[in-house]
Amino acid sequence: MPEESIEHLNFDELNSKAISEPLVTHIYTADPSAHLFNGKIYIYPSHDIDAGDAFDDLGSHFAMEDYHVISMDTPASEAVDNGIALHVNNVPWAEKQLWAPDAQEKDGKYYLFFPAKGYDGIFKIGVAISDVPTGPFKPQAEAIKGSFSIDPAVFKEEDGSYYMYFGGIWGGQLQRWRSGSFNAADPESPFAHLPADDQPALCAKIAKLTDDLLEFAEPARDVVILDEQGQPLLQGDTERRFFEASWLHKHNGRYYFSYSTGDTHFICYAIGDNPYGPFTYSGRILNPVVGWTSHHSVCKFSGEWYLFYHDSSLSKGITHLRSIKMVRLIHDENGFIKTIHPYNDLNVLA
Repeated sequence: MPEESIEHLNFDELNSKAISEPLVTHIYTADPSAHLFNGKIYIYPSHDIDAGDAFDDLGSHFAMEDYHVISMDTPASEAVDNGIALHVNNVPWAEKQLWAPDAQEKDGKYYLFFPAKGYDGIFKIGVAISDVPTGPFKPQAEAIKGSFSIDPAVFKEEDGSYYMYFGGIWGGQLQRWRSGSFNAADPESPFAHLPADDQPALCAKIAKLTDDLLEFAEPARDVVILDEQGQPLLQGDTERRFFEASWLHKHNGRYYFSYSTGDTHFICYAIGDNPYGPFTYSGRILNPVVGWTSHHSVCKFSGEWYLFYHDSSLSKGITHLRSIKMVRLIHDENGFIKTIHPYNDLNVLA
């Protein structure tokens, strides 16, 4: 059927066509990072609140101030809210905007990785530690040295090494770091400092972490996504190029780097043969959801893969009040991921 804009959607009908239901409905949650710890699913989302800020392209209306950890015994069981795991008031270096986090486990300790704006208005990435997956988490006094931008996602390799992927353009400020230091010019424009459409697209970043998971063990480098001719995707290729929301999972020995295209609202993926890439663009995981943003994670439970994502159908399209969801994710016999349509018989433009 033809695409519709959300302004013309009947949300009761939309929700009836959704392929999955919100995992929690008593609060708004987004950007779910899901992991299997000790045989149980733990989801680390951002917590959407209505702070009364006007919508803008820099994401100022996403004024999240704390994190809740959601747990599930199995994909079919009830999702449990374990309460506040970390609040911005307890992070010495952070002023506001606790955006999309991630978590990992090492030697019985749990590490929450999170972006926030410091008092200088610049996003950095911090770490907080807990003895249990649900927190509360105790933050480090300073952000990770050399960190910047948003959307940390930490991948644990089979050899016990850990890699952080991060970055997001527009409000995520990635474009302001092109020279290697923060460019504060044109602070109100999300489009300043972007490459031209015919230039290679801005890339997510990757850095191996130190053994204690508290710092970068190396300077961050680009996560390059190649097209079918082996050339880097261009900035003007907006339906395929990276925007934000990095994730990495490993399937049958291959590395799947997935991400959001932002203003075109797709979750796409690219395949490589090592954590650093380069990765070759391979298709779409998720078509557009209601609510402008699209942010996800991929987690395996009992031999089956699941996609965790969000939409704004519960809040009737309010872009900064989102709800986390989950659905089965399928790799075909050739290792490609089958595209997921979030609403049955409905194509939605965010």
